[in-house]
Amino acid sequence: MTKPLERIAILSVHTSPLHQPGTGDAGGMNVYINETAKRIARRGIEVEIFTRATSSGDEANTELAPGVLVRHISAGPLEGLRKEDLPSQLCAVTAGVLRAEAARQEGFYDLIHSHYWLSGQVGWIAKERWNVPLVHSMHTMARVKNLQLASGDTPEPTVREIGEEQVVLAADRLVANTSAEAQELIDLYSANPDRVRVVNPGVDLETFVPGNMLAARQTLGLDSNAVVLLFVGRIQPLKAPDVLVRSAATMIERDPTLRSRLVVAICGGPSGTGLEKPNSLVELAGELGISANMHFEPPTTRQHLVTWFQAADVCVVPSHSESFGLVAIEAQACGTPVIAARVGGLTTAVRDGISGMLVDGHEPAMWAKTISHVVSNAQLRTELSTGAVEHASSFGWDATTDNLIQVYKEAVATAQHTVI
Repeated sequence: MTKPLERIAILSVHTSPLHQPGTGDAGGMNVYINETAKRIARRGIEVEIFTRATSSGDEANTELAPGVLVRHISAGPLEGLRKEDLPSQLCAVTAGVLRAEAARQEGFYDLIHSHYWLSGQVGWIAKERWNVPLVHSMHTMARVKNLQLASGDTPEPTVREIGEEQVVLAADRLVANTSAEAQELIDLYSANPDRVRVVNPGVDLETFVPGNMLAARQTLGLDSNAVVLLFVGRIQPLKAPDVLVRSAATMIERDPTLRSRLVVAICGGPSGTGLEKPNSLVELAGELGISANMHFEPPTTRQHLVTWFQAADVCVVPSHSESFGLVAIEAQACGTPVIAARVGGLTTAVRDGISGMLVDGHEPAMWAKTISHVVSNAQLRTELSTGAVEHASSFGWDATTDNLIQVYKEAVATAQHTVI
């Protein structure tokens, strides 16, 4: 008889679900963990999330929601430690995680779900110590990123590739965001297909909703006749916000009347290799002569982000690599068509020609042409807006959570059968 799921441990070593998405290392993964953990708890399964403490203000234990506890593990300096330096602290993180379980009765946790390869390394040890199954989500993969590296960006190191290989081998189940990611796990990491499961991420359909564009623009202080192009995400080469800036300059060059109407809104903060040149987009806009068209918005609340989505003509997602692209689904849920790169999970997140447009490559001229085609054609934009809402409606977090729990139960049942 399969033991019912009562309590799971979620590992998110390098970033906390309590952090503000859009800056530092906080992004879609934070949202994913936050949203699914709350819903898992509502289904009667307690959740404890382990993450590294990064501030003196971090309490040892913080309740994220009823049934969801965030545990901050002391490992290394609280501030100034880059994600790239975290492998040196994995022993300390692992010790903290194991210590928390050691204070409980044996069999306290039924399963571990680790997110990103650093957490997977910790989960690998905890799995062996606790004799429970390990479910792992990559979110991004070194070999995929290196194959689609942005010009001038830094390749992911060999130590990460090796670490990911080890986690793939150790995990009882690998959760891929899309079928494309599942195939990448199999092709690039020799993952056992029998252990790979596809679970699409979701969107909060009660928060991200369509609204009145004119009212949203009034709230944000934007002109009602403006052409608003929106980028939401961390500012780093991988996300390619420079492609949007260059495309906007090309659009103005082709149609000078846009100079007085075009608004390029960048919502997010520098992250990753983008921290090396935090003012790169400001400088690029100056070189291209479109500084007056730029609007830089720091990472903000979800409700304020909804207002930006509702105010925009299109949301542009030109990433070089995306395991899914939560921003694309959030934008579409608000009725905003998405123009995205035809890479990775974005081919699932956006229905080409139905809820938005997919663009091959990262040549600004092609992006400018596609963006102009959508924003200059009111009927097309309306059709894409309708399609966007319909497409996003099938990606609720409740469906994601139900599918995750099914994977958990399968992993537990298989592990118990193996022991017998």
